[in-house]
Amino acid sequence: MSNSMPGAVKNILILVISIGFASCGDDGINLFTVEDDLALGAQLREQILEDSSFVILDRSQYITSYQYLEEVVQEILNSGQVEHKDEFAWEVHLVHDDSTLNAFAAPGGFIFVYTGLIKFLDTKDDFVGVMGHEMAHADRRHSTQQLTQRYGIGLLLSVLSGGDPSTLVQILGSLVSLKFSRSDESEADRYSVIYLCETPYAANGAASFFEKLTAQGTVSPPAFLSTHPNPDDRVQAINEIAEDRGCDTAFNSNAGEWNGFKNSLPN
Repeated sequence: MSNSMPGAVKNILILVISIGFASCGDDGINLFTVEDDLALGAQLREQILEDSSFVILDRSQYITSYQYLEEVVQEILNSGQVEHKDEFAWEVHLVHDDSTLNAFAAPGGFIFVYTGLIKFLDTKDDFVGVMGHEMAHADRRHSTQQLTQRYGIGLLLSVLSGGDPSTLVQILGSLVSLKFSRSDESEADRYSVIYLCETPYAANGAASFFEKLTAQGTVSPPAFLSTHPNPDDRVQAINEIAEDRGCDTAFNSNAGEWNGFKNSLPN
């Protein structure tokens, strides 16, 4: 990356400072606006696509795989419960890495899904549950809220005024490995249920995924299991939310369709 500040990100910071405190959540103030989330996420997406350590599957070679993913995202968006449905990009990318069980959504709805996660899951309901969780992190704007807490207005002002450009690289890089708070994780779990409750899929699909992970004693859990609350508590909470809302929890998705999707991915 160039040592000069990218114009798009500089504009983000100018907008942040000019508007001031944009919003508050359970964990505190978020300095960023919705427009900032989208611009920052687009900048991070470009950085990831240029990084050789991320092997992104080519859309032109995996047309049906991407279509399947995009249909899942659209079904969640069509739930009518996604606040920033029309403002964020909701763009999905497949990362070819069968050894990693992970997915993450950058600010603004740029979603990266690892093939290892897809191949690990038994049903489409599980997958839609995980996708709902990750989309909730973006929709509830957890990343930029965490950035506000981690770096604060003083450091953002320093970057804006031409401070150490490595700080900007650090800020962008931290988004990939960002650790969400307990309340962020709980909120993403809750909204996964809220989204899925308005779809044909089991509203507690994310709980089934967590159950399989803990049952198998996975050595390196994905990012969304690396913080409190613990997986058992999360499974219980997800199931209780689905029950309280009267959601359908029957796993009725087509097994052949799901396996066909998994088989469409490279070995």
